[in-house]
Amino acid sequence: MTPQSDEDEVWRQIVASFNDTAERDSADQPWPDSENLPAEPTRRVVKPSETEHGVNGATLPDGIDGGLDAADDAAGRDEEDEGHYVPPPPPPLPKLDLPTKLAWVALFGGPAYLLVAAMASWHMEGWALFTAVAAFIGGFVALVVRMGDGPPNDSGWDDGARL
Repeated sequence: MTPQSDEDEVWRQIVASFNDTAERDSADQPWPDSENLPAEPTRRVVKPSETEHGVNGATLPDGIDGGLDAADDAAGRDEEDEGHYVPPPPPPLPKLDLPTKLAWVALFGGPAYLLVAAMASWHMEGWALFTAVAAFIGGFVALVVRMGDGPPNDSGWDDGARL
């Protein structure tokens, strides 16, 4: 027999048994012991009732500790913190110069004025509408022009490439 005829025969068997039901149900198959998880110890959390605290939040009576002791609480926090990523604090934002601040105010201030005036049904003069629209367009253009399209001046001769 050639390898091609073996593959053809296997293919025919697969196609012939396509609609057949499985011989064994998955519920009949045993569960492997390697898949079992270890039993976790039960954690008991005691919440003091309102009568223990009193109506005005007074302290608990003697002999009642009100919950987990310090060792249990520390162990619980260690389990919660395990594998938890805490990112470093972000670097401070760069300081903006006065023209950039004015451009941002114009960019958002013009449409904000138009929105407030429209919602309050104020009568808007033509010069006020023109000023608000011109502020928006001017702020946008100023920010785009100041953005620049080249690399920063302090990048050096290699553009920051590292191997």
